[in-house]
Amino acid sequence: MTSLLEPETKPSPAREAAHRAKGCLAVLLAVAVLAGGGYFFYDKTSSFIATFGEVPDYTGSGKGQTTVTVPEGASVRDVGKILVEADVIKSTKAWEKAVDQEERSTTIQAGRYLIRKQIPAIDALRVLMNPGEFRIRSQFTVREGLRLSAQVDALVKGTKIKKSSFTKALNNPKSLGLPEYAEDNPEGFLFPETYEITAEDNATTLLRQMVAQYNRVAADIGLEERARKLGYSPYEVLIVASIVEREVSNPKYRPRVARVLYNRLAADRHLELDSTVTYAEKLKTTTTTPKDRRSNSPYNTYRYEGLPPGPISAPGRAALEAAANPEAGKWLYFVTVNLDTGETKFAETFAAHQKNVAEFQAWCQANKGKCR
Repeated sequence: MTSLLEPETKPSPAREAAHRAKGCLAVLLAVAVLAGGGYFFYDKTSSFIATFGEVPDYTGSGKGQTTVTVPEGASVRDVGKILVEADVIKSTKAWEKAVDQEERSTTIQAGRYLIRKQIPAIDALRVLMNPGEFRIRSQFTVREGLRLSAQVDALVKGTKIKKSSFTKALNNPKSLGLPEYAEDNPEGFLFPETYEITAEDNATTLLRQMVAQYNRVAADIGLEERARKLGYSPYEVLIVASIVEREVSNPKYRPRVARVLYNRLAADRHLELDSTVTYAEKLKTTTTTPKDRRSNSPYNTYRYEGLPPGPISAPGRAALEAAANPEAGKWLYFVTVNLDTGETKFAETFAAHQKNVAEFQAWCQANKGKCR
């Protein structure tokens, strides 16, 4: 009998070979996956075994500085937590390990310390056990707008270091870290700020600290780049800032005062500033007399055109920023009309300025003794 179904077709040799190849490839892939997974497992497991029990700790000499306060009655464990929060050490486990290694770990005393950040726990512990130069003994403040001699007086009062020591340090300006454009003149470069003094500090280290702060602030506001864009040297911008600091007390007027100075310089006009005369004549007044303004000092901007030869004070950050970023405008004159509030008025013409001066004079008449 004849079958009604199609006869079974036998695969060709070529198809059988391809089928066998696919099967082998599948096996190889499976082996590869298993091998890869095994390696991954081995790699992770060996890493875990290698680091098992390892204490998280920083290595190296650290970076930057921070102030750490150890309060009265703090336990050694408490100190470890404080150091972790300040990013001085990496973990409390590293601290506990360091404490176990040092028998004198209980000798840590309450106080304030200057210490580097991100250092090994054992190094942090040794600093606190032997603080020396790292122990902060006191603070001193030097306010904005002081001339160099007045800054020295403030330093002597705030640090109890002899004036002769500061004078000697200032006579060696190359040791202070001044920027190149200072040309070894420290006037204006001792940045006004509150500083911390340790037992190991001396006149030179404190002055270096103040100059370093000036350098940081100048870099932060891009002083040198801004000076180039304004068409002045960084030193000239510092001189402008020193004048702004002395001429106006209200911060909101500072960028506009800076613009007046630049406008007058561009117009080849005398700056005519009382602040430069009081600096030249070492006056303690805010205004000047006709006699004062006849001074032959190169700092007398009534007599000589252009900027004075150097800064007349140590400007703070706000004055530096104003000098580096003056407000846009065409003003050529300004006068503070109220010495109590610092209100300052600006004018583009001499006639308008005269009206503002009259307002200031009226204020002086109403406030006897405040305008000298």
